[in-house]
Amino acid sequence: MAQQVTGELGSPSATTTIDGKQLPAPDPKFGGVIEEDALKSKAWWAPRIVPPKKAPNILLIMTDDSGFGVPSTFGGVIPTPTMDRIAKTGLRYNNIHSTALCSPTRAALITGRNHHSAGFGVISEQSTGFPGYNSIIPRDKATIGRILKENGYATSWFGKDHNTPAFAASQAGPFDQWPTGMGFEYFYGFVGGDANQWQPNLFRNTTQIYPFEGKPEWNLITGMADDAIDYLNRINQIDPSKPFFLYYVPGATHAPHHPTKEWVEKIQAMHLFDDGWNKLRERIFENQKRLGVIPKDTQLEPWPTKVLKNWDDLTPEEKKLFIKQAEIFAAYEAYTDHEIGRVIQAVEDMGKLDDTLIIYINGDNGTSAEGGPLGTPNEVAFFNGVNQMPVDVQMKWYDVWGTEQTYNHMSAGWSWAFDTPFTWFKQNASKLGGVRQCMAVSWPGHIKDQGGLREQFMHIIDVMPTLLELTGIPAPEYVDGIKQAPIEGTSFAYTFDEKNAKAPSRHKTQYFEMFGQWALYHDGWLLSTQVNRAPWEAFGAANPDPLNNQVLELYDLNKDFSQSQNLADKHPEKVEEMKKMFIEEAKKHQVFPLDASVAARIVAPRPNITAGRTEFVYTCPMVGLPQGDSPMLLNSSYTITADITVPEGGAEGMILTSGGRFAGYGFYLLKGKPVFLWNLIDLKRVKWEGPEALTAGKHTLEFDFKYDGLGIGTLAYNNMSGLGRSGTGTLKVDGKAVQTITLPHTLPMILQWDESFDIGSDTLTGVNDADYLPPFPLTAKLDKLTIKVDRPKLTEEDVKKLENAEAIAVDGSPIHHLQSGPQ
Repeated sequence: MAQQVTGELGSPSATTTIDGKQLPAPDPKFGGVIEEDALKSKAWWAPRIVPPKKAPNILLIMTDDSGFGVPSTFGGVIPTPTMDRIAKTGLRYNNIHSTALCSPTRAALITGRNHHSAGFGVISEQSTGFPGYNSIIPRDKATIGRILKENGYATSWFGKDHNTPAFAASQAGPFDQWPTGMGFEYFYGFVGGDANQWQPNLFRNTTQIYPFEGKPEWNLITGMADDAIDYLNRINQIDPSKPFFLYYVPGATHAPHHPTKEWVEKIQAMHLFDDGWNKLRERIFENQKRLGVIPKDTQLEPWPTKVLKNWDDLTPEEKKLFIKQAEIFAAYEAYTDHEIGRVIQAVEDMGKLDDTLIIYINGDNGTSAEGGPLGTPNEVAFFNGVNQMPVDVQMKWYDVWGTEQTYNHMSAGWSWAFDTPFTWFKQNASKLGGVRQCMAVSWPGHIKDQGGLREQFMHIIDVMPTLLELTGIPAPEYVDGIKQAPIEGTSFAYTFDEKNAKAPSRHKTQYFEMFGQWALYHDGWLLSTQVNRAPWEAFGAANPDPLNNQVLELYDLNKDFSQSQNLADKHPEKVEEMKKMFIEEAKKHQVFPLDASVAARIVAPRPNITAGRTEFVYTCPMVGLPQGDSPMLLNSSYTITADITVPEGGAEGMILTSGGRFAGYGFYLLKGKPVFLWNLIDLKRVKWEGPEALTAGKHTLEFDFKYDGLGIGTLAYNNMSGLGRSGTGTLKVDGKAVQTITLPHTLPMILQWDESFDIGSDTLTGVNDADYLPPFPLTAKLDKLTIKVDRPKLTEEDVKKLENAEAIAVDGSPIHHLQSGPQ
């Protein structure tokens, strides 16, 4: 495209487009005149860079963990009037695909490259030291935010950032992999996979903020909508001519499901789930056929009774709990759609809706089943191996489900229904229930076929090239002097033309892979591996040969919309041909080495700022250090020593804490007495306590823990047998042991991910509500805090033991036998 210039070049008001081959654009040659004195010289200003004329504003929206059958726009029973509005004035898409997991889909969306190509074969918390899995977006794959920013857009990111490596998320930086380092000039949201919506680990750009303090009704879903509206109005008032690119990605409907009371009451009044999940699935299926978003001949597979019970086989107590779980999820979805509507309304109120392209993608993967068959009041429990908490235990949280007292997830029975007409869930890359999303797109004045349906095959990597085509901005050849890798997606802008409503898809071939399950799409055919692991089965032994140790299935999606008719036996030559194609794609896009492990990758070693260190010393208060960058005490022996000075009259407050209400530990003074407490996934709290309040003056407090397990190592990280074992803790005051307790089991995997490592006070939630409320500042003087970690060293004999041991099973999971119920 030819350069577009406005105004007189050299004047302060001049603007220009750029060819975009090199970003940032090179400084233009000075066009004025310089003599020995200013009176004989001529000033000259470089023109301001702007996008091409008629380049639209862009509002790119994507929700979280939401399957094809969730929104009302595509046949779901949950009201999503905002998505309905976009679809009515624009187009509906029923054939766009994700990667089956959060971080990977998001990396693919913002780079236009496949998730392994972008370093995100898995979520950042599971990254491993291979190019396709290290959770580092390479410099040769600049994001859509960076490209649009350098071409004159105001770029922003609101909500979930799951593309900053978990080992680079602290205030020590580096910040090049944060949104502001990837081309988004403004960021308001949380870093990581999920967040407590009532008290989130929230950032504005790279600074932690606490807008919820003193506001018990505050919720992030509304908070981020408010901030986005404020941002849009601010940009519009400062420079109305500057187009915006706003990337809007709320944490909903990822667990924890945290809607407001108002929305819970609205959904409960509708009685959407009283008939159970079998009937819900049938109702969604009929709605989908009636709306025409699936073909009339689509087949619905039988309910998977080997995996999930039929509704009629449940007890009355199970039904009561599960209905509540679904109502909270539905309220969260409806609430989120409403708040998205407020942002869109703000664009309309400023008179810019006609110039705004809106892409609304439902879900970054299929509905999550990580709550397991029974659901859970605490998602952190799932990541620690407790995925079937008994219903009678869960009922103790029934009245507070979805409030700040829970980190809740629903039963997988609902998740299966919400992925109708497909089967399986998030994490399952070989089944459409894990990867088939739905999408609505509007662009007033440019899309004539209002309410039309588009059925061409697409993938999330197609969004970036579409945006570049519609803005008239080319993909750069160099960014920061680094030659850029080719964009791997295919623009779907051609589908906006009504003449192309039935045109063949231009995206012909696409691979899928997640946790060793894989598939290949090519011209309507889909080769896929048979599902060999439910998402809640994360702790079992992994498939040692995920490329070949598979049952392969073959589907003709041109005739079989729901992937229900396996044709592998009828076309063995096609199976072999497509497997070879998958291997070629896998080599091309950094998919190898395939790895079927799940939980094991969470504890794999990473290059975080604690790597290789065994001693940590702190001399002043500090809060907000994320879990991925703080000293890891799990599966290790450790000693925490606090040297403090108690003032006259005594002291109280937090010395050190990591985690929060749903899993963590705290070392604090309570009414002057030293306390060390382990919160074991909100099922049990074990407390060591000194017998008397500390006197004024200097004291040394020590908590010493001796771990009995073998630990974990690079050679054996795929075996979980050494994790979550027993250990003995001793609390000492001024060198004297005051209490010793042995824990039969310890946490094997994680603390609460969205909580931080805090010294001198406690941010967000506390580890024990019965003892204190945050921030609980330390009123003693902290002279020195020392943490020494002794991680078990694996001998050759230990490795042999691990290789011969069975992996942790659900029934023998580390926390399974803890005392039940909240304490």
